[in-house]
Amino acid sequence: YERAAKQGYADAQYNLGTCYANGEGEKEDCEKAVSWYTKAAEQGLADAQCALGNCYRNGRGVEEDMEQAVSWYTKAAEQGLADAQCALGNCYRNGRGVEEDMEQAVFWYTKAAEQGLAKAQYALAQCYDNGDGVEEDEEEAFRLYEKAAMQGHTYAQNELGNCYWLGKGVKKDEKQAVVWYERAAAQDDEEAQSHLAYAYEKGRGVKKDEQKAFELVCKSAQGGYESAQYYLGHCYACGKYVEKDDVQAAAWFAKAAEQDHVPSQYRLGNCYRDGVGVKKDLDMALAWYQ
Repeated sequence: YERAAKQGYADAQYNLGTCYANGEGEKEDCEKAVSWYTKAAEQGLADAQCALGNCYRNGRGVEEDMEQAVSWYTKAAEQGLADAQCALGNCYRNGRGVEEDMEQAVFWYTKAAEQGLAKAQYALAQCYDNGDGVEEDEEEAFRLYEKAAMQGHTYAQNELGNCYWLGKGVKKDEKQAVVWYERAAAQDDEEAQSHLAYAYEKGRGVKKDEQKAFELVCKSAQGGYESAQYYLGHCYACGKYVEKDDVQAAAWFAKAAEQDHVPSQYRLGNCYRDGVGVKKDLDMALAWYQ
């Protein structure tokens, strides 16, 4: 790669940059990666332009510069590179490096989704689901979630489960919902684990199994999902599925409260007010209530 890159061959320059970026065959060196990506990008190689955009977006090997990231993503996107189109859609969606424009986001997500890129299909599904930049359309959202989910996209699998669970864009089917929650949960999606726990606890769409439900809640909570952390705190507070433990209850309420989970903030306020699981502290109680 190095020999070809030094002779100006763009594909080799891109591949050499990737070797430096990933520490493959050479010690990782993001600055050298940027140098080689730049040489290839300036010759019009779309993959290199997208990679260079990623470097500017993440501040890897170069100072973070979202305007530069958008510039390189645009060059690659206009050549039809799906990854760049999706990345450009994200920039427009979040107003990073460019003014927020949901219609432009939908435009670029659509181009990438039509090429079968799962993450673009998922992003576009969210737009249709929420009516962002496009008219709300639950059936179209379901169709796109399904396409992404079939490719193994974890978040899409969870959302597809939600569609079946709630009957959004498709006939309600709790058994199918569980199937997709199971797939997402197996990939450590904390939200799907929490949804699946509820299904097992209530015996909806699957045979009731409270032990499995509790195990899934623990996994979800340990993974950082605030609703599961709240519920686990509730279990410790009430002695449900586990020995009552006020200290553990307060600790889990605190984890969720710090993520702005409102019911947890209230319960944690109660803990500080009454000195349950934590040292009594009315100032802290007031802070969490507020």
